[in-house]
Amino acid sequence: MTGVIYARYSSDNQREESIEGQLRECQAFAKKNDITLLEPYIDRALSAKTDNRPNFQKDDQG
Repeated sequence: MTGVIYARYSSDNQREESIEGQLRECQAFAKKNDITLLEPYIDRALSAKTDNRPNFQKDDQG
């Protein structure tokens, strides 16, 4: 199975380490469940109030 990670933090109150922690947790889950990961999608300091986030909108299917 193939998957991707979407990691995000919402404001300047959170730090880059929150992204790294998300990536570590997801990578561990993927390894345990035999999931091959593609490049992660990461949005930094962007609110989830809307879906207007560049990497959330990214479509690599075409």
